[in-house]
Amino acid sequence: MNTPAELKYTKDHEWIKIENNVATIGITDFAQGELGDIVFVDVDSLDDELSAGDVFGSVEAVKTVSDLYLPVTGKVIEFNEALEDEPELVNTDPYGKGWIIKLEISADADQSELLTAEQYQELIG
Repeated sequence: MNTPAELKYTKDHEWIKIENNVATIGITDFAQGELGDIVFVDVDSLDDELSAGDVFGSVEAVKTVSDLYLPVTGKVIEFNEALEDEPELVNTDPYGKGWIIKLEISADADQSELLTAEQYQELIG
């Protein structure tokens, strides 16, 4: 299971890469493996201010739909438009071309609930 050490993770199986006040967010390799073939990614929260834990979209696999939860508070500033034509990028490259949104992190965003790669590995066993 691929769990890059430079990223942070959530108990809901999202990953987050923080650069200055912008975060790139996607779902983990574990999550995409559990979901199976992803056929659609829906994000209807572009330009919305959301709190940590809020649903910002969903991923649809062949057999199920799963909500996506925001790891930290902020404003959704970008959606990975490549996923409109190639949602399978979430399966083939979850930490690269398969990223889902970019978020402008709120100045007071609490990051204390984010997990390290080691903590996430323990969570998924």
